[in-house]
Amino acid sequence: MQTNRRNFIRTSAAFVAGTVVATPAMAGRFGANSRYKLSLAEWSFHRALFANEMTNLDFPRVTRELELEGVEYVNQFFKDKAKDEKYLAELKKIAKNEGVANVLIMCDGEGMVGHPDKAEREKTVENHKKWIDAAAFLGCHSIRVNAGSQGTYEEQQKLAADGLRMLCEYGDTQKIDVIVENHGGLSSNGEWLSGVMKMVDHKRVGTLPDFGNFTINRETGESYDRYKGMELLMPYAKGVSAKSHVFDKDGNEAEMDFYRLMKIVDDSGYKGFIDIEYEGSELSEKEGVIATKKLLEKVFATL
Repeated sequence: MQTNRRNFIRTSAAFVAGTVVATPAMAGRFGANSRYKLSLAEWSFHRALFANEMTNLDFPRVTRELELEGVEYVNQFFKDKAKDEKYLAELKKIAKNEGVANVLIMCDGEGMVGHPDKAEREKTVENHKKWIDAAAFLGCHSIRVNAGSQGTYEEQQKLAADGLRMLCEYGDTQKIDVIVENHGGLSSNGEWLSGVMKMVDHKRVGTLPDFGNFTINRETGESYDRYKGMELLMPYAKGVSAKSHVFDKDGNEAEMDFYRLMKIVDDSGYKGFIDIEYEGSELSEKEGVIATKKLLEKVFATL
C-alpha cells in the first residue's frame, strides 16, 4: 500500500494528538501469515536525535506514524538509561501503547569484544551485560554487538569468538540473543564472520546481515562482495538490516540490488523482522525511510 499525502497528514495529526489512526496496514502489513515484518532502525533518524529534534522516547511513536511494526534501538540515544528502570518502564509502555514490538538494541561504545587482552575482553562483556538486562526488560529478542579485534585473521576470529561466547553465556540467563552485524573491518568479510559463528557454536549467537555494510576499509574503500557476504551470513541470521543510501528515478536503491538481496534472504528460510536503516543524505530522514519501505513492499510482492 502506498501512503499518500492525505493519509500521512491524517496519521501525523493523530500522532500529535496522542492517538493512533487504525488502518488495515497496521494490523500486519503483509498479512497474518507473512514471513516478514518491517521494523525501523533508530539510526535512520540519527541526525534528528543528535540535534535533539527527537528523543529516544519519541522513537516508538515515529515508528508507528510510519506504519512500521517494530523498533530497533541504538544505545547511544539512551546511553545513561540502561539501568534506569523508571525510564525503561516508560519506554516499554510507550511502545506497547503504540502497538510496536521492541526488537533489539544495537550496542556501540562498550569496548572491543575480541580485545587481545583477556581482562579487557572480560571488561567488555561486563559493559554489555546491562544492555542484555535492558533488552530483557523491554521484551527484545537480542542485542547487536560489534566483533572488533586486533591481530591476524585467525587470531581475531579466536578472540572475537571467545568474547562472544562469554556474552552468550550471560545472554542465556536472560534469554537474550547476541548478534553480530557486518560493521567494518574483518566483520565485513563473510568468511571471517561465518567462521566466528562456527567457533562460538552457541544457540544464542547469530548475525545481523546488513545490505550496505560490506566495506572493510573505510579509508581505502576496500569492499567485499555483498551478495556473497549475505549468502554466508544468512544461515546464522537472527535479524536483517535493509540499509539504503540513494534511490534512482524508479525508486530502486542505486548502489545495490534489493531484489537480489531479498531473494538471498528468502532462500535462506529466514523469518522475522527486516529493519529499514536509511543512511543517505539526498532525502530527508523521514523521506528516506518511506522510500525504503516502498521499495521493500515492491520486492516482497515478487517473492
